[in-house]
Amino acid sequence: MKLAGLTVAYWCVLVASVLPILCAGLAKWGMLAIPRRQGGFDNHHPRQWLAKQTDWRARANASQANSFEALPFFMGAVIIAHQLGASQLRLDVLAFLYIVLRLLYIMMYVADLATVRSLVWGLAFLVNVAILFA
Repeated sequence: MKLAGLTVAYWCVLVASVLPILCAGLAKWGMLAIPRRQGGFDNHHPRQWLAKQTDWRARANASQANSFEALPFFMGAVIIAHQLGASQLRLDVLAFLYIVLRLLYIMMYVADLATVRSLVWGLAFLVNVAILFA
C-alpha cells in the first residue's frame, strides 16, 4: 500500500526518525518556560542540561539515545526488504508493529518499568530481524 508515493513501511521509517525528537521533547517538557538560572532548560548547553536530569526526564533522554541507536538497523532492514522484493503487506504490517513496539518501549522506559521495557525492546528487535528477512 502506498500513501503519497511511499509505502507504509517507508512512512514508518519517517515516524521512527521522529521518535528521538519526541523523546527529547518529553525530557524537556515543562522546562522551556522556566529560566535556566532557575533550573529550566538551557538551550546554550542542552546536552549538559539533559545529562543532569533525574527520574523520568533522565529516562526520557535515555529513550532518545536508544531510539537513535535502533534507527539505522530499522532503516536498513526496511530498505533491504524493499530491495529484495518482500511482500509489501507483510513488510508494512511488520514495520507498523515495530513502531507500535517502539512507542510502547518509550512509555515503559519513562514509566520505569524496566523488565517490561526490556521485553518490549527484545520483541521490537525480533520484529526488525523479521523485516530484514521478509
